Amino acid sequence: MESKVKAAHQLMRSFCFSCLVLFALISPCKADETQYMVTYVYDGDTVKLHPKNTFSQKNDIKLRITEMDAPERTQPFGVKSRRALIKLCQGKNIVATTDIVAKDKYLRSLGRLQCNQVDASLHLVALGLAWHDEKYGGDWEVEQAQVKAKEQKLGLWVDGKAVAPWVWRKLHAR
Repeated sequence: MESKVKAAHQLMRSFCFSCLVLFALISPCKADETQYMVTYVYDGDTVKLHPKNTFSQKNDIKLRITEMDAPERTQPFGVKSRRALIKLCQGKNIVATTDIVAKDKYLRSLGRLQCNQVDASLHLVALGLAWHDEKYGGDWEVEQAQVKAKEQKLGLWVDGKAVAPWVWRKLHAR
């Protein structure tokens, strides 16, 4: 009986340790104290970040901003979305921080982006220049920003015929 209790305790300790390891692996990485400069804006939801106070480009990050999906550059409002992100995140005094949570199939870092304490996802969705990412996003505030932008017919919601980027990409795949 005593050996069964010891075995049960050992099993429980192993289980708890496994859970802790698993939790550490799937938990999002918190933003470190590194500040970045946005060195390039690919489109309304992807940027290149360079850590401030470094010279080497080997630490640059291509970040796909989560919680939103912006129009492609060739899509209506794609250029406006990109320009809005440039305006938000480029300039002399910009402090960009990010919470990197994962990598996507294109090896881009995935995470939230803040420029001067303004959340890029929330900002672009509120302007009607990006969709809340329904499939991968879970931020209620960004979702509500889209509802308001739609109601006010802002940006891409002006005519009610906006094509979501995930649909656009399927229609225009090479």
